[in-house]
Amino acid sequence: MRLFLLLPMLGALLLPAAASADCAPALDFEMRRLAGNETVRLCDAYQGKVILAVNTASKCGFTGQYEGLEALNREYRERGLVVLGFPSNDFANQEPGTEEQIQEFCRLTYSVEFPMFEKVKVRKGAAAPFFDQLAAETGVYPEWNFYKYLIDRDGKVVEVFPSRTGPESEKMMQAIERLL
Repeated sequence: MRLFLLLPMLGALLLPAAASADCAPALDFEMRRLAGNETVRLCDAYQGKVILAVNTASKCGFTGQYEGLEALNREYRERGLVVLGFPSNDFANQEPGTEEQIQEFCRLTYSVEFPMFEKVKVRKGAAAPFFDQLAAETGVYPEWNFYKYLIDRDGKVVEVFPSRTGPESEKMMQAIERLL
């Protein structure tokens, strides 16, 4: 009789682990929103979507890609694409500002509406766990700002685009279209 009473409690204890097992490894992370206190579990918010995860910087020769990234976000969000930005100061001190400064720059200069997250490290050996996972699945850590990781609806990282590949490039557009 006592075991019968314990079974519902055991099931409740096991439920969070089972829910985590349904999450793709590339999305099984909590990240804090840029310049905020809210944390987002990437799996809960974005699993089932096509994701373009990008390490960004405000003072880089590629910073103008914010415009193309926001255009992708606006054009394809209804079909299930989401662009996720992760500012990083890992390359040539090109993102030295505070999170509040980064947020203001992105919104005022490029009208960025896609989700931006906390400032992180992305280089091998010191990378945030999310970027370690992206590299584990692809064999590629960002070599500069604006590396782009394309993640399919199942949460699998399917392609990496280097900094020089712009958001409007035919190669990137075709890859996104295939996944949508």
